[in-house]
Amino acid sequence: MVECKNKEKNLKNCNCTYEPCERKGICCECLRYHLRMKQLPACFFNKEGEATYDRSFGCFARYHI
Repeated sequence: MVECKNKEKNLKNCNCTYEPCERKGICCECLRYHLRMKQLPACFFNKEGEATYDRSFGCFARYHI
């Protein structure tokens, strides 16, 4: 994934508000981490859903169905 190497560019579009996140702006690592945890990253959620910090598939469905 070429996008992983563009951290500064990715940060401009990253809606994650979890400040101590070490993967912010490194999309491939973020996606890999969340999928391993059976979650989705913040970029899959709208502002209201992201603010819950609940990254579960169930939470995603609540905000998109």
